[in-house]
Amino acid sequence: MTDDAEAGALAAVDNYLVALNARDTQAIRRAFHFPHVRIGASGIMTTYPTPDDYDFDSFFSRTIRDGWHHSEWDSTEVVFATPAKVHVAVNFSRYREDGSLIGTYFSLYIVTCRNGHWAIHAGSGDGG
Repeated sequence: MTDDAEAGALAAVDNYLVALNARDTQAIRRAFHFPHVRIGASGIMTTYPTPDDYDFDSFFSRTIRDGWHHSEWDSTEVVFATPAKVHVAVNFSRYREDGSLIGTYFSLYIVTCRNGHWAIHAGSGDGG
């Protein structure tokens, strides 16, 4: 049933944001399926074959120059769903510690279910 799939996928996306804001590499790894793929705004694809290949520092090194402290969803929307795969469009904003806005961004996450576990398998967007 796609209602269950949509709920599982949206929960996985939320879990990822909580883990990212907590700077928790292990929790981010649990929010991803591997191999995990990211396609940036420039079209460059980055693949993380295994959980050990992903580390929060790879994200943080790209965002620290802007003063990134945390991110918030502006919206999350299921745009396609099957019982085992859901595409979630997200708009989000990044903030500095003082609450000032760095910018707003868009990503599309492909969230899949494996062995009953929903996690982000791939992402494409303009936010890195």
